[in-house]
Amino acid sequence: MKRSGFLCVTVLCLDFFCLISSQPQSKPQQCRLMAGPSALPVLQREGDVILGGLFSLHDMVLIPLSSPLPCRFNFRTFRWMQTMMFAIEEINRDDHLLPNFTLGYKIYDSCSTLSLVVAHFLGVFRVPQVGRLTTYNEQYTLLFTVSYFSSCACLSNKAEFPAFLRTMPSDFFQVDALVQLVQHFSWKWVGVVAGDDAYGRGGAQIFSEEKLGACVALLEIIPKNHAEGAMASIVARIRSSAAGVVLVFALEQDAGALFDEALRQGLTGVQWLASEAWSTASVLSTPPRFLPILQGSMGFAIRRAVHIPGLQEFLLRLHPSSPDASKDPFLRPFWEEVFGCSLQGDGGGDSQRGKPLCSGSEDLGSVRNIYSDVSQLRISYNVYKAVYAIAHTLHVPLSVCSSSCPPGTRRAIRPHFPICCFDCVVCTAGEISNQTECVRCLPEFWSNKECTACIPKQVDFLSFNDTMGMALLSVALLGSFCTATVVLIFACHHATPIVRANNSELSFLLLFSLTLCFLCSLTFIGRPSEWSCMLRHTAFGITFVLCISCVLGKTIVVLMAFRATLPGSNVRKWFGPPQQRAFISLCTLVQVVICAVWLAVSPPSPHRLMTRESACVILLCDEGSALGFCLVLGYIGLLASLCLLLAFLARKLPDNFNEAKLITFSMLIFCAVWVAFVPAYVSSPGKYSTATEVFAILGSSYGLLTCLFLPKCYIILLKPEKNNRKHLMAKSAPDKTF
Repeated sequence: MKRSGFLCVTVLCLDFFCLISSQPQSKPQQCRLMAGPSALPVLQREGDVILGGLFSLHDMVLIPLSSPLPCRFNFRTFRWMQTMMFAIEEINRDDHLLPNFTLGYKIYDSCSTLSLVVAHFLGVFRVPQVGRLTTYNEQYTLLFTVSYFSSCACLSNKAEFPAFLRTMPSDFFQVDALVQLVQHFSWKWVGVVAGDDAYGRGGAQIFSEEKLGACVALLEIIPKNHAEGAMASIVARIRSSAAGVVLVFALEQDAGALFDEALRQGLTGVQWLASEAWSTASVLSTPPRFLPILQGSMGFAIRRAVHIPGLQEFLLRLHPSSPDASKDPFLRPFWEEVFGCSLQGDGGGDSQRGKPLCSGSEDLGSVRNIYSDVSQLRISYNVYKAVYAIAHTLHVPLSVCSSSCPPGTRRAIRPHFPICCFDCVVCTAGEISNQTECVRCLPEFWSNKECTACIPKQVDFLSFNDTMGMALLSVALLGSFCTATVVLIFACHHATPIVRANNSELSFLLLFSLTLCFLCSLTFIGRPSEWSCMLRHTAFGITFVLCISCVLGKTIVVLMAFRATLPGSNVRKWFGPPQQRAFISLCTLVQVVICAVWLAVSPPSPHRLMTRESACVILLCDEGSALGFCLVLGYIGLLASLCLLLAFLARKLPDNFNEAKLITFSMLIFCAVWVAFVPAYVSSPGKYSTATEVFAILGSSYGLLTCLFLPKCYIILLKPEKNNRKHLMAKSAPDKTF
């Protein structure tokens, strides 16, 4: 396989660098490929799309590594590199090809690196052969790779080298032509000599396996170190085989080593067949060195371009004094090699190299060498074609039934149409697309507005900042204020009969518990946390039991008071103030025990509700133990039901001010609110279930406050004449309508 020749269409080009080793070794000097941004300088030009070029500007030389001389600068390859730059500049000046769009380049010295190595490297990443640019402002990776000088048939394997393209014919075609040449001249005894690389071995193998109609006299491999003993042995075998025709399938350097040894041994009378790697190389174009042995050689060459207008002028423009010379790291070694002089500022290179200083009057136009010779543009033409092929590819008109779907949409095949014809359908909320299908985001993520990326879901809970939270907060504070106002009214009129009736101590305790009921609703608003979840349910359960216990105590007092007026009754002493306080404490203590066990066994805790159908993550308080939650509500319901029953039985007691009626109405409202709460709580989604619970707390609290204390405040403030013992103790006719 010949020297590496790649044009890589990239925005961020793969950085390949050449490191020339000069350490003393027993083997001939080798050039190695290095990857990294600090190995050797790069010749570059900015552009919208960067073409990365690999050119073997230095060849291996057949001298021991103890020699201080560097690798030989290759003028022919340098011309190829300049041709790439010329083609890019020509395209950038073209108003029709890639208008308003510029190509740039990054060029590295691959130093005889094989194309096979690069192709293998790119194949690992499964780089596509043809890429698509949607916009020119994004960062793109390598789109495709084009070789201008690699003819190895092995590179045609797309399974192994999916990213490899070339403007160079495969060796299959060359070998087929060589076979036809052998058959045309009816040669029956043909020798084969190949280089020790994929190019040489592959070509020799294909040639040997073809139906030649002839026999292979010998098959020899030229070692890469060109050891004298091995080269002498190869020439000796050619001589002893008596083969009159020998095919040399090798690189220019390997072929030159073979012919050096053949010339030394005086091997003549052989018809040499040349592969295209050396058929037009300097080994044939340097008379009279190899003329005695190579005269009359035959071979096939790469197609020659007739003319590339403006190329020679572009090649001869180079000069160390030009404005761009400092940006070209390859100009100095080229110039010094051409004119045999040393440029100033070479780090003391004058004495080291033993070359005179360049005068500055040197001119490339006065020199005739392979660099400036444009009469045989073969590989240069391949480079030229490769650049233009890439430019025309970027210039992405397509013949398609349907264009690719934009991000955020998916393909929907049209009925009764081929698979290439499709419509683009917008992804549903919660899904993103990879241009072919929509994929649902993970539960904690949601699609953005364009359905191109998954973003974290918004966290939602009953907050003090949203409208519902502020409304419930206002209602709760208003209820607390109203309760505090009633306390103030009762405190100012504590000596009046209507306040003292039915145990004023129970009235104040009931007002205190109602205040707590209004305030405990605030624990349900705000971001749920460990302490707030435990506090909200336990505070609600205990304060409501305290409130209902007070109402139940007042109901029992009404019944006991009526029984105490009967002749011979001593009921009053069994349910006096001490017994009332003990009764309320006992009822409340039961709820405290239930809440304590609930918190100890399975307490309420924050819970993130993430449904795939919602764009929000809802923060809730999980009850922990459903049994504990039901016991708290059930105990409140039991006390409320008992209170309602007793108040209903005492509703017709003959008093002008019968508090049992008020208690009955308040308990009816209380029970109605909490009976309606259960189905509403179960069916409400997300934070609305919390809002439903707060509404039930506030509704039942307002019902108790209004029914039990509004009539008393009405008499105290607006009907003071009725706030006397005589009026309150007066008997009234039983109410038969209720």
